[in-house]
Amino acid sequence: MKRILFLSAVLLFSFGGSAQQKIRLNDNWEFLKQDLGGIWEAVRPVVKGNPESVPLWENVSLPHCVNAVDAVDPDVNYYQGPSWYRTQLSIKNPYENGRTLLHFEGVGQKTEVYVYATKVGSHVGGYDEWTVDITDAVKEFEKSEAFQKQFNGKIPLSIRVDNSRDLEMIPSSLSDFNVYGGIYRYLNLVYQPAVSFTHLLVKTETDKEGKTGDVQVRSVIRNPGRIAAGEVLVRLLDPSGKLVQQKQVNVNMTNDTIILTSLLVKKPQVWSPDQPSLYTLETTLKTSAGESKGEEKIGFRNFEFVNKGPFLLNGKRLLLRGTHRHEDHAGVAAAMTEEMIRKEMIMMKEMGVNFIRLGHYQQSRIVLNLCDSLGIVVWEEIPWCRGGLGGAIYKEQARNMLKNMIAQHYNHPSIIIWGLGNENDWPGDFPEFDKEKIRVFMKELNDLSHRLDPSRKTAIRRCDFCKDIVDVYSPSIWAGWYRGIYTEYKSASETEMNKVNHFLHVEWGGDSHAGRHSENPDNALSKVLTNSGTDERSGDASLFGGSARVSKDGDWSESYICNLIDWHLKEQEDMPWLTGTAYWPFKDFSTPVRPDNPVPYMNQKGVVARDFAKKESYYVFQSWWTNKPMVHIYGHSWPVRWGEKDEEKMVKVYSNCEEAELFLNGKSYGVKKVNRKDFPASGLRWMLKFKEGENKIRVIARKGKANVEDEIVFIYQTEKWEKPSKLILEKVKEENEIVTLQVKLLDKNNTLCLDASNVVAFDLAGDGALIDNQGTSDGSRKVQAYNGRAIIRVRKKGKSVVSVKVDGLTTSFIEI
Repeated sequence: MKRILFLSAVLLFSFGGSAQQKIRLNDNWEFLKQDLGGIWEAVRPVVKGNPESVPLWENVSLPHCVNAVDAVDPDVNYYQGPSWYRTQLSIKNPYENGRTLLHFEGVGQKTEVYVYATKVGSHVGGYDEWTVDITDAVKEFEKSEAFQKQFNGKIPLSIRVDNSRDLEMIPSSLSDFNVYGGIYRYLNLVYQPAVSFTHLLVKTETDKEGKTGDVQVRSVIRNPGRIAAGEVLVRLLDPSGKLVQQKQVNVNMTNDTIILTSLLVKKPQVWSPDQPSLYTLETTLKTSAGESKGEEKIGFRNFEFVNKGPFLLNGKRLLLRGTHRHEDHAGVAAAMTEEMIRKEMIMMKEMGVNFIRLGHYQQSRIVLNLCDSLGIVVWEEIPWCRGGLGGAIYKEQARNMLKNMIAQHYNHPSIIIWGLGNENDWPGDFPEFDKEKIRVFMKELNDLSHRLDPSRKTAIRRCDFCKDIVDVYSPSIWAGWYRGIYTEYKSASETEMNKVNHFLHVEWGGDSHAGRHSENPDNALSKVLTNSGTDERSGDASLFGGSARVSKDGDWSESYICNLIDWHLKEQEDMPWLTGTAYWPFKDFSTPVRPDNPVPYMNQKGVVARDFAKKESYYVFQSWWTNKPMVHIYGHSWPVRWGEKDEEKMVKVYSNCEEAELFLNGKSYGVKKVNRKDFPASGLRWMLKFKEGENKIRVIARKGKANVEDEIVFIYQTEKWEKPSKLILEKVKEENEIVTLQVKLLDKNNTLCLDASNVVAFDLAGDGALIDNQGTSDGSRKVQAYNGRAIIRVRKKGKSVVSVKVDGLTTSFIEI
């Protein structure tokens, strides 16, 4: 009973999920990227042109991120400090004596909320949900003269957000991701009856065989009037909407958390990645104050991590084929809309993902709902990430974030792991780095997690001196990137697996600069020491100094990463003890600690770019992880290949079909059958002689009676080049007032320098605007060239002159 009451307190003040009426407050906001002298400056009467009309606010819509642009601006550090939002609300609560709430789905990182000049709430933490009851403040303001005369019957709402650097907050600013500011998730206006459900806590269990399903239902009640008695109707509907059973119970509401009922279901439809069956639990609360309803999606599943062995779901082995997600996107940073999030999660599922680690913080309820409905198993974690361990305030925030994450996402059948930390062996934020103190706090969080939710496992990644504390551990294994070569992956994994009871390998892969390709992608491996370990160590992520490693000495080509991924996936299918893995990450994301990368301030390890553009590696995963027939010729973003005349060049085809036939310039070069042990490309590779100039490759793959096709066209260059000596800037496309420009680096003989990787810098004078600060290889005004070229887009308006500059070369211009 003590545990239930404790969880109730967390939910009552941090969650507003089961509302009667909820309105997203997306429009009619003003934003100020600086601090104010005080709340009065946000609400005082303003006459245009008078001194009090400044500072100037800009119009925005929610969700909105303070760092939508500057996070990837190559010339500045991203803004970390206070900002303000303000709007005016029309409050029309339909419930007699009802409560009016603001429900925040996520705000970074410290927040203060004001109705007119009255502070009505505050919150610390950028990733969990929380609510503010503004009922009394609204009633009080409606009595004021300003309500009618200044605000015309509307309620002024002002919100101060602050993502300033703070050593007593998690996550650390040493983390490999931005600590964003802003109201970057949805904000809702909620109307609730005087007595209402705040949240339902639903525990579902089933045995390995799925013979029975047990449902235990608790509810958290908002009951400020302390009404003593009520009646609750609980209805359980199966995935088709058919009523399974219902119960009506009388409840004593003197406690905030009420144990409602338990249900027993015979032969439930179990939840799995292949068939994510979701039941609906409906609850109706009737009291003297009216009626309140709640609804939750739930699922029945049984999972097990076998000691030194695989992962079982519903009694059968499931190889977890996973990736990671950061809340980050081109042009908006953390402020992804529901449509963007849905598109991203569907792209993952279509790539074959059945598992995801949400790095490195509690993520939007939209993400978790999609994981439930799409069938994606989840590891979700709190942002205790890097830096060490702070003091009492720091620890309390970590505890609260763990409590809130578990409470708010307790019902999701997709979640199997609560993550407690990431890279906690990384010092730097404090003078003291005490491993034993970190162990003590890690054990406290582990015990807290098990107390709040004994049905799920705990886990951490990369903190070897804490690996015995948690249920599941992931060491650092970056074979072929930060250490070693990729063929050492299997042996390194087996060694690490034998050190713990439950091994799950999250984070592997490497960076690739979208659009950069190589005829000899594995060249850098010859420089790398073997048999020296594959774990990332201090300084390995740096592009400077230290021993040879592919991350520093490789070419960052898509060609190399496809080989690395292909090898890993081949090995993973032949490791019967493996629970699973998660590639790091699905999508490129912004980070403040990588200013020198080919796209500045970007972690470029994604299989899709920051704007959802698929890299070649996306199709390597599809070829291994999906069943729907697919085929993809490597090189769709490789316009010019090179080599000697009559030299044989490799063409790789990725497919999940049984066989494929390749055609070069209309001539068949034979059928090859898929052989999963034949690296690379499962045997679907041909050695061909290209003609000088344009070549066309077409492939037809067959799976049963299904045929799928793909084709590419490219130029084959045999001319050798010297060092770059000039730039050519040219228009390659214009559509809907968007002009695409391409710069080429040529030598003194006007030959394209296909290995050129110089940093190019675009600029514009005139009426148009560069489409830059996107964090993509074709959306950054400073970017490393890929195979002697780089692209930028311009939003056309009137006349503009675009320039491109490379150190040591004459600047080139074009008028558009």
